[in-house]
Amino acid sequence: MGDVLLVATPVVILVAVLWALTAALKPRNSGLSDAERYQRELAARSAAHQAAQVQRATAARASVYAATRPKQNLQQPTLGGHQAGISPGSGLAGYNGPILPNGQLNPQLALQLQGMVRNGQKIQAIKLLRQQTHLDLSTAKNYVDRL
Repeated sequence: MGDVLLVATPVVILVAVLWALTAALKPRNSGLSDAERYQRELAARSAAHQAAQVQRATAARASVYAATRPKQNLQQPTLGGHQAGISPGSGLAGYNGPILPNGQLNPQLALQLQGMVRNGQKIQAIKLLRQQTHLDLSTAKNYVDRL
């Protein structure tokens, strides 16, 4: 029995030392540190705060626009559910397409159509609107009738 103990004791010690070395050299938890978690939380709160500020600024800009635009523009017709004319904060100066990316009619085209209607060129205005926007006849006629 003593011989087995003399052989088993160094083997157990060797296994314990190898286990301790592998545990010590094993890479640490690869999860997020407290600092990284805090930075991500701070970035998320900052993004939410910025989005809220943009929303408040857009609402304020829209209310100022609504309060300062001329009375004659209050009843402008709609095109596809959107108000035709200049939109508050569209930021698309120089955009020459007939319909702006937000679905509204280009202000230059709207003014041209209004001028044509005032000069008695209603049919030509409908034709121009259909050519520029590819609207059907009834929608274009309804739009021009409301000008």
